[in-house]
Amino acid sequence: MAISESFEAYVLEQLSSVNGLSSRRMFGGVGISADGLSFALIDEDTLYLKVDDTNRGDFEAIEMGPFRPYGDDRAMQYYQVPVDVLEDSDALQAWAQKAIGVARAAKAKKRR
Repeated sequence: MAISESFEAYVLEQLSSVNGLSSRRMFGGVGISADGLSFALIDEDTLYLKVDDTNRGDFEAIEMGPFRPYGDDRAMQYYQVPVDVLEDSDALQAWAQKAIGVARAAKAKKRR
């Protein structure tokens, strides 16, 4: 469950072009938001992005799986970011924007 400060700093640097970027430690991990929309999390030095039916296929196509903090039976709607995307800030920005769109849609759905 540990998150190294260097990994957290690296992820935030890679995401630095995201408008309104903020992070906070919570539940042993780090939650990442853009303008108040939670779109990513870090756990055990692994970055996960929020998914729904609009972007889940991007992750599944390269066999990246969901965040499972409680074991195999319960998955959250966040999927692991592949290393090659994490290391390419432009690619990560594009994936992050999709995840922010997912977060925005989920918030709008809750309002209805």
